[in-house]
Amino acid sequence: MLAKVFSGTTIGLDGVLIEVEVDVAGKGFPTFTIVGLPSKSIDESKDRVRTAIENVSFEMPDSRLTVNLAPADIPKEGSSLDLPIAVGILAACGYVEKDRFDRSLFVGELSLEGKVRIVPGVISIALLAKKLRITDLFVPTENGKEAGLVNDINVYPVHRLSDLILHLNRQKPIHVQPKIKWEDVIDQEGYEFDFAEVKGQEQAKRALEIAAAGFHNVILKGPPGAGKTMLSRAFPSILPKMDEDEILEVSKIYSVTGLLQDKFFIDKRPFRSPHHTTSRIGLIGGGTHPTPGEISLSHRGVLFLDELPEFPRSVLEALRQPLEDGKVLISRAAGSLSFPSRFLLLAASNSCPCGYLGHPKRNCRCMPGAILKYRKRLSGPLLDRIDLHIDVPPVKEESLDLLSRAEPSSKVRDRVTKARYRQRRKFKSSRIKTNGEMSSAQVKIYCQLSTEAIDLLKQAISRLSLSARAYFKVIKIAQTIADLGSKEKIEVSHVAEALQYRMKEE
Repeated sequence: MLAKVFSGTTIGLDGVLIEVEVDVAGKGFPTFTIVGLPSKSIDESKDRVRTAIENVSFEMPDSRLTVNLAPADIPKEGSSLDLPIAVGILAACGYVEKDRFDRSLFVGELSLEGKVRIVPGVISIALLAKKLRITDLFVPTENGKEAGLVNDINVYPVHRLSDLILHLNRQKPIHVQPKIKWEDVIDQEGYEFDFAEVKGQEQAKRALEIAAAGFHNVILKGPPGAGKTMLSRAFPSILPKMDEDEILEVSKIYSVTGLLQDKFFIDKRPFRSPHHTTSRIGLIGGGTHPTPGEISLSHRGVLFLDELPEFPRSVLEALRQPLEDGKVLISRAAGSLSFPSRFLLLAASNSCPCGYLGHPKRNCRCMPGAILKYRKRLSGPLLDRIDLHIDVPPVKEESLDLLSRAEPSSKVRDRVTKARYRQRRKFKSSRIKTNGEMSSAQVKIYCQLSTEAIDLLKQAISRLSLSARAYFKVIKIAQTIADLGSKEKIEVSHVAEALQYRMKEE
């Protein structure tokens, strides 16, 4: 007898429909075969499925059993096909009704006692079900809320295989997972660091406010102890909250990589801070079975690279294309996968190996050759892609008053949110969201400069030898400054402030 069950797996970040065909032969030696390029974990599911079915008081067929995973040319990995294989066997044996299979999709790993365990990538599979107009999605109980992020499908959280059998036979229905009310679950507060705790450094705070408002890349340069890391750690507290589309985008990445853990979605912008010993694959993504790297895990959030020159040059150079494109393409002999990587690069660096070059009170101990070698670790093309270059000087003694308290992050975030709202209205007919994402063609469309501002830019090109990329970045930064000031047109003061962040480039 033949039964067909729909399931899904993930390739990269996208869900792929898998048809699980189960045939129980009327005669032949009792064998259990899975075909269709299964991985070792799927081949091992034969023992998990057999034992789980027997432990929920059903019998395995005593004849030749064949399971085909179609399409047969796509490699299948993971344990999420346990549940559909078990359902297919039960249906082929006549233990469950098959009349609802054409509009149902099943995913889940089985334990030996018949419990359904959590699996990664459920958001991608839920989006696939919605795209294919499959109405019913059966997932492990721990994945229920995660799958519930996707609208227009009925999500059924399954705790045990026996519960699913009773549901399919209309004996004891499983209740549909309630839909999420975003306003009840999104929490913007509770940051570990706040701008109010950072003493002094008003110019650096202003630059970080501009970066947050326009999604511009930043590098902080200064001596040890000046507050570069503290400012960077507090930076997420001034970022605006994510909208529903961004939450779904980011949660999808974390779901596929299995990093949601006890959460069912990501409600705060990611802040990733990899160590400088991170490999190129760890940062960019890839591997034998390509997975997202740190730049994709930072999508719509912040990638913080502390001690930037300590990263291997080959790793840093790999950032150049994703910084421009907002995505990374991983190519292998078997095919290519694209991962989103629209992140804000926030970097911190010393001016020399000892860190005290240019310090007003401490002498640098580095030889000229060591300083030159240290600076050569950062290439010109990479630095040219960083919008804001900020000097963070040592904190003055009078700023270290324990009783004084600077402006809190909440007030800064309010201004940033208002500037982002202006940009969202401006770009509503475009696919971009912020000034930092504008192309050179879009700069010409959306940015209006006064005559005086244009004259100042022309002088800057000549005196500062700005590249074409730097020229457009100055305009984008000036547009963000104008948005923070609620101005419709870029004025000369906005361009002047934007230029000072490029003059600090070395």
